[in-house]
Amino acid sequence: MSPVDISPATAFAHVARRAPHTVSLTGDAGPMTAAEVQACVEHLAVELAAAGVGVGDRVAYLGRNSPDLLITLLASAHLGAVFVPLNFRLAVPEARQVLQHCDARVAVVEPDLTELCASLRDHVPVGRWLGCPSSAAHAAARTPDRPVPPRVPREFDDLALLMYTSGTTGRPKGVMLTHGNLWWSATDVDEVFDTRPDDVTLAVAPLFHIGGLNAFTLRTLVRGGTVVVRRTFDAAQTLEDLLGGVTCVFGVPAMFAAVGRCAGFATADLSGVRAAIVAGAPVPPALIHLYAERGMLLQQSWGMTETAPAATWLPAHRTLDKAGSVGLPLPHTRIRLVEPGTGAEVHEPGRPAEILVSGPNVTPGYWADEDCTRESFDVRDGVRWLRTGDLAELDDEGLLTIVGRRKHMINTGGENVYPAEVERALCGMPGVTEVAVVGVPHPEWGETVAAVLERADGAAVDIEDVRAFAARSIARYKLPTVVVTVAELPRNGTGKVDRAAIHALAVAAAP
Repeated sequence: MSPVDISPATAFAHVARRAPHTVSLTGDAGPMTAAEVQACVEHLAVELAAAGVGVGDRVAYLGRNSPDLLITLLASAHLGAVFVPLNFRLAVPEARQVLQHCDARVAVVEPDLTELCASLRDHVPVGRWLGCPSSAAHAAARTPDRPVPPRVPREFDDLALLMYTSGTTGRPKGVMLTHGNLWWSATDVDEVFDTRPDDVTLAVAPLFHIGGLNAFTLRTLVRGGTVVVRRTFDAAQTLEDLLGGVTCVFGVPAMFAAVGRCAGFATADLSGVRAAIVAGAPVPPALIHLYAERGMLLQQSWGMTETAPAATWLPAHRTLDKAGSVGLPLPHTRIRLVEPGTGAEVHEPGRPAEILVSGPNVTPGYWADEDCTRESFDVRDGVRWLRTGDLAELDDEGLLTIVGRRKHMINTGGENVYPAEVERALCGMPGVTEVAVVGVPHPEWGETVAAVLERADGAAVDIEDVRAFAARSIARYKLPTVVVTVAELPRNGTGKVDRAAIHALAVAAAP
């Protein structure tokens, strides 16, 4: 049997041939038809090939959300190269580290980052620096002596992406994602979410992270739908987009919360959005109910870069009665819970345990890091399981609820406290829009619980009121003894709460 070509470049070329006038990309940069996008892909493939890019070479992209990022991904796949999207917020030393680690053959840089590019040129051995390709949007700028290279078929085990983690615990790791990882992740999504070939997907979460790139965006593009690409997140614009025909969207809770505070949200009809994933951070149940009142079911999911991105999902019909749960394993994904430390399997409800995950969407490992790859996997009964470091517990129906990261677990006086359970206990406190909980040193108990509360006005909240509110649902030893109030929680480049910054705030406020 001949190998199956699952390259997104091949899939999109079929779209451009079958429906050339379909609007494939739109948004801040205006509409681009499938034929125009394909012209850009082929033009860039010529440029990349001329720069020496071949099968397996790394092509880095430095820029914000834009059609250029997706065009560069497709052009890289066209040549069998590996696409490496970089966080545009990286400082020069961080960007240098990633480019050196992945040994990029070419870097494609958008105009707004020319200053960063200039700072890197003399210090990173990139073979060639190229500008963005969309200037060729309306003309296939090729000369007869530079024909378009033939597309390289890609199979399931061929490397497609290197996605670099945020590196909050040390040097960023390059997560290897194969074409099979991307393909199976899309298959999982299409089996359990209400997705269709003519979807209109809003790409407003950062595309340099896997949630923004592969929850809906890439699969919509290569199936012939339309992707609305927004350069940055703006709450009012996002609400307008959700009301303007968008059918699919991925976002983190902070984004949806910001949209929910917009003028006009209270009367908005969002029932046209058929598939909405909220993930990347704990989700306040109140947020789920807020959107349900507007006709939009935010479906919680759990995953990570290493799972490309999703591993679980909460079925739409359980969205309200199981708000706070991340649901069940996706159809082609397996989940196992084990006791931290001993590795013994955990089956009983209500007992926090580490998540192991296995499936065709799971990364084969980390680029040029055999030690990290070896330490991150556990082989059981011949099956390779990823140790995620995330802790969860089952309910009596077998649905999962995330309780925190293993490394974030708080040990206070010999008792384990999971930040997520304290955060859930404080959700809905009057005037508080979001909560982050961390452990801080304590001379007697080892650690104690600290809560950083977000209030729009930044006004202080009485600690006894906080403890009394939380005591309605959690034990006294889990109650915060340190409370900090801020107008806005600090966040990293993906919109997630910055745990290191939260910890610093809490430590500074501790007695």
